[in-house]
Amino acid sequence: MRTVYILGIETSCDETSAAVVKNGDTVCSNVISSQVDIHTRYGGVVPEVASRKHVEGVTYIVEQALKKARISLEELSAIAVTYGPGLVGSLLIGVAAAKALSFAKGIPLIQVHHIAGHIYANQLVSPLKFPLLALVVSGGHTELVYMEDDGKFQILGQTRDDAVGEAYDKVARAIKLPYPGGPHIDRLAQEGEPSLALPRAWLEPDSYDFSFSGLKSAVINTLHNANQRGEDVPREVMAASFQQAVVEVLVEKTARAVRQYQVKQVVLAGGVAANKGLRQALTDRMKKEKVEFLVPPLSLCTDNAAMIAAAAFTKYKKGKFASLDLNARPVISLEEESV
Repeated sequence: MRTVYILGIETSCDETSAAVVKNGDTVCSNVISSQVDIHTRYGGVVPEVASRKHVEGVTYIVEQALKKARISLEELSAIAVTYGPGLVGSLLIGVAAAKALSFAKGIPLIQVHHIAGHIYANQLVSPLKFPLLALVVSGGHTELVYMEDDGKFQILGQTRDDAVGEAYDKVARAIKLPYPGGPHIDRLAQEGEPSLALPRAWLEPDSYDFSFSGLKSAVINTLHNANQRGEDVPREVMAASFQQAVVEVLVEKTARAVRQYQVKQVVLAGGVAANKGLRQALTDRMKKEKVEFLVPPLSLCTDNAAMIAAAAFTKYKKGKFASLDLNARPVISLEEESV
């Protein structure tokens, strides 16, 4: 096969990103414009503001990605874009930009599921080996995904309420940490002792589903009760106790799935994959399980277009292209992405 260059575009939430990836595993450029400073003042992402910033920046970001990769539009093999899930207004900006370029230059268009992108970010680190198990942890998703083969997705379990990243942000707000709360809790957790007795939601004995709403409520109740007694709960102690409760469930359910499905590889994916406590706990446990463990560098954990281009390579090889009537889909199951 000739060298394949895919331009990826990602605008599912509050990062505007464009990247060029060669042959599905080599990053030629990966330009990301984050809006985190803008949304911090609101304590979370404001969809209308995010959409407006995507409109302002997407053309420039695409130009920069091509320039840094030293490649022209005419040299591209395909254009890949996140079409869901995500904020519908944000998704529409990226989809419209990708469709315009595809139509203007006659370049094939490839639609990519956002979570598939996070999983395939690991392909930019090392070749994926199937069957594999992916633990997806982000602000909007917590899923255990079994992949029997390249491009095949089976969801073994998912959150029944809050996603793990959402729980981190809500707990951070409760202990008066700034948005986004995940990195702050992770940092404080390294400084404190997990001495508070917080619940673990194991659900049914054979379930791979997750639940973090009860844990979040337990944190809030613990803080409220301490306040009623005039006591202070050190933030580092709460952070360490909360993180231990989250990580223990994630790691144990992943290990159980590894044994049941006899996978060759485990990959960590999503924004919460940047969490040092989770990365270390999974690294240690997968060594005991004697299975290869992959985790992307921090630059590829958060939303970025390189992961979208990497995921698109599988569809490119199979000739699975999108038509120009492609639309944004704010809610879509990962299993629908199987090819």
